[in-house]
Amino acid sequence: MRFLRKLLLLVCLCLGAPVLLAGSIDINTADIETLAAELHGVGAKKAVEIIKYREQNGPFKSVEELINVKGIGGTILEKNRGRIVADIESEQD
Repeated sequence: MRFLRKLLLLVCLCLGAPVLLAGSIDINTADIETLAAELHGVGAKKAVEIIKYREQNGPFKSVEELINVKGIGGTILEKNRGRIVADIESEQD
């Protein structure tokens, strides 16, 4: 029984590793497909709104600015906070 517990724990750790190693999504450079596929609660429509917002207002200065986008609220921001960055330097290159 102890062996099975250790084996189950090992499997869970191995399956969870890709999530821990996954990169962040830069909301200043990500395309529609990436935003829609990688962010929880964001589909194609909201991804388009994110890109429209950054085209009209320039790069996001912070992750929190994302709540200014039509259709994005605090709940979606909090679900994705650990996955997103707003790298201003990469946008200026």
